[in-house]
Amino acid sequence: MKAIVFERKEARYAAGKLAAKISSDAALTLGPLRLAHIDPPELPELDSWQRLRPRLSGICGSDLSTISCETSLYFEPLVSFPFVLGHEIVGDLEDGTRVVIDAVLGHAARGYTPPHPEAAPGDGNDYGHSIEGHLKAGIQTGNCASTGGGWSTELVVHESQIHKVPESFSDEAAVLVEPCASGYHTALKAAYTAISQPVNLAVVIGAGTIGLCALAALRKIAPGATIIATAKYPEQRSLAEELGADVVAKPSEIRRAVRRACGCAMTGDLLSGGADVTIDAVGSAASLTDAIAVTRPRGRIVLSGMPGSVQVDLAPVWHRETEIVGAYTYGTEHLPDGTETHTFKLAFDLIEELKLERLVSAHYRLDDYRRGIRHAMSAGELGASKIVFDLRDEAR
Repeated sequence: MKAIVFERKEARYAAGKLAAKISSDAALTLGPLRLAHIDPPELPELDSWQRLRPRLSGICGSDLSTISCETSLYFEPLVSFPFVLGHEIVGDLEDGTRVVIDAVLGHAARGYTPPHPEAAPGDGNDYGHSIEGHLKAGIQTGNCASTGGGWSTELVVHESQIHKVPESFSDEAAVLVEPCASGYHTALKAAYTAISQPVNLAVVIGAGTIGLCALAALRKIAPGATIIATAKYPEQRSLAEELGADVVAKPSEIRRAVRRACGCAMTGDLLSGGADVTIDAVGSAASLTDAIAVTRPRGRIVLSGMPGSVQVDLAPVWHRETEIVGAYTYGTEHLPDGTETHTFKLAFDLIEELKLERLVSAHYRLDDYRRGIRHAMSAGELGASKIVFDLRDEAR
């Protein structure tokens, strides 16, 4: 089958890391990514696994960090090489059912008892199963050598990962379910905080796909809140406004915008007050530093953008008693009204309501993967949001 493979070859990894500092072209040429014809992954021996043929597969920010060799060493024992990238997937099972995939390889997929009945793959308080069981190491589809990934013509998926797509959904709408669910999960962590008061002022840093979906979900969850978003480029600015931001500022102007909204003072480089909650959908040292600066004492920062190893001054976090919580993927959501649901259900509804398929900006064939990845790396600058690989006419 045809696949885009990431290999753990030390020389190419080092070359790719160095080349990424020069240009994306150099990183793609010298790094450990390649288009190859490989054998399809074998179906695991346990029952409840099926083959999936992708239709569309998105290019995510975490994929780009992997390609640029910028991911944290934390993930080293949690993946297995060589792996096929791609976890934002809409495709067809062998019986023709069109589905999207919960990317997390949870307890059930590895042959372990789930942490509770009806558990989603991402649920649980122990991640030991990520490196155990009958699969090679891998926290999700797209970094596990045993399963394959969406940037290919075939992979294997466990029944716990499968969500059927409504007939009314286009493939473009469906491929956004996974990233939209990540954004929605982030918004839930932002809106339903440990703060004993409603969220009146919120900040969303970053206007990529996850940031925009988090913004849209936050507007739905907290309709009365004032939301300030950052966006570098005109198209991102327009989308942020359409999806519910009251104010959209350039990243360099976020402190001024928040200060104006809440009427607080400055204490050095930080606001004396600030937002009740801030979503960092970028994950860089600069974005986290801004998040700390604009979040009020005893407020919350939700870290959604996947960070690498960053150097940040944590003294204000200690002094201001700021919460910093992560928002990794999605799962079973416990809502304030006492009900439970999977984040994918919320994402399906939000995509349909807001017609978020418009975030899909360009399609590329696997043979043209370098151009597609270059487009994704410069998406905002080029007026784009989500770039996808189109495998609907690919031969195996």
